[in-house]
Amino acid sequence: MAAASAQPLLSLRPSIFCTKFSVFLPRPSSLSSISSKPSTIALLHSRKSRIPAAAASSSTPPFSNRISEQADDGAGLGSVISAAIDSIALVLTSVALTLSLLLVDVDAASAFVVSTPRKLQSDELATVRLFQDNTPSVVYITNLAVRQDAFTLDVLEVPQGSGSGFVWDKQGHIVTNYHVIRGASDLRVTLADQSTYEAKVVGFDQDKDVAVLRIEAPKDKLRPIPVGVSADLLVGQKVYAIGNPFGLDHTLTTGVISGLRREISSAATGRPIQDVIQTDAAINPGNSGGPLLDSSGNLIGINTAIYSPSGASSGVGFSIPVDTVGGIVEQLVKFGKVTRPILGIKFAPDQSVEQLGVSGVLVLDAPPSGPAGKAGLRPTKRDEYGRLVLGDIITSVNGKKVANGSDLYRILDQCKVGDKVIVEVLRGDHKEKFPVILEPKPDES
Repeated sequence: MAAASAQPLLSLRPSIFCTKFSVFLPRPSSLSSISSKPSTIALLHSRKSRIPAAAASSSTPPFSNRISEQADDGAGLGSVISAAIDSIALVLTSVALTLSLLLVDVDAASAFVVSTPRKLQSDELATVRLFQDNTPSVVYITNLAVRQDAFTLDVLEVPQGSGSGFVWDKQGHIVTNYHVIRGASDLRVTLADQSTYEAKVVGFDQDKDVAVLRIEAPKDKLRPIPVGVSADLLVGQKVYAIGNPFGLDHTLTTGVISGLRREISSAATGRPIQDVIQTDAAINPGNSGGPLLDSSGNLIGINTAIYSPSGASSGVGFSIPVDTVGGIVEQLVKFGKVTRPILGIKFAPDQSVEQLGVSGVLVLDAPPSGPAGKAGLRPTKRDEYGRLVLGDIITSVNGKKVANGSDLYRILDQCKVGDKVIVEVLRGDHKEKFPVILEPKPDES
């Protein structure tokens, strides 16, 4: 009766319960072995039934029969105990397995998957270590601009651009490109641990596209980047760029130096930047201001520009060499500006001079208060009849030929404020020489 009432109960239980419950029952092999021998209860019952017969009869059973009955009794009991032990072992195994799946927070399919440690090559390990060591030095810069809402007329600060930078020292100085911060009403710097700080502009150099910011952050959060040397670089050596392309913070790209001593123009002033490093490491919008590292993890340049018709990486990127950046940053940190010598002139585009069939720099304006105006150089002007009278055309400085504006800038970059230079010009149909004392570039707002 009990067995009949238990069957519907088992059929309503989940399958896992049925599995657990079934382990209490003896295995089919055990059942067959038990059924082939008299059970303990049956043996006891047979003994009780034989006692009266033994008392009535004067003869006792043979000793061998009693030995056989006891042997059969012991064998049956041993089989029952063995079956019980097997069932208990199965129950304990099932319970342990169930508890391991319930208590451990893993997928059932992966509970028993043993993952082998990933093996990396030596060059891969070096790259991973370089990224881990230098990532804390790279920052994310957000350029905020003031905008007025067209409907509510509220004045809001909205992001108008972003870029990269890196920690220069423990005093909180951050180095980046000038074009990253240009036109910003406010700047925010995000460190590698995602902490954000308001940044102040210490100074910038438009001609070389370098700017220095400062944040008030705890010194234990500031990890200055190791500064290397760019004078001994070789074409073909490996380089690594870390930055925030398209807002994807702390992205690593790798490549090689594909060219040296390139020249690009400053996006702000058009003044040439010499000795630029060319690399095929992917540099995209957002990488500007980020570091270019050598295989030792030392800074060798600032990623500043790409050559691409589409605006995305095309395998030709440019970085300002660290030897140039170092001197500029030192002046910006110390004085807040870069003292660079100038002639104090405005000159015509190179194409205009080429159309005249001459080689040199045509002076459009030479203010009387400037170095060139004081020395007597003539600007371009119109006569009383409205006809255009060309100004002086600079053909050399200190004996070095000047064929275009880049040549003039390159020569001036090698001079200092207060130096006297000899400027040779073509005036009309003859040449003249003028001594000019170079003066510092006026302060920029």
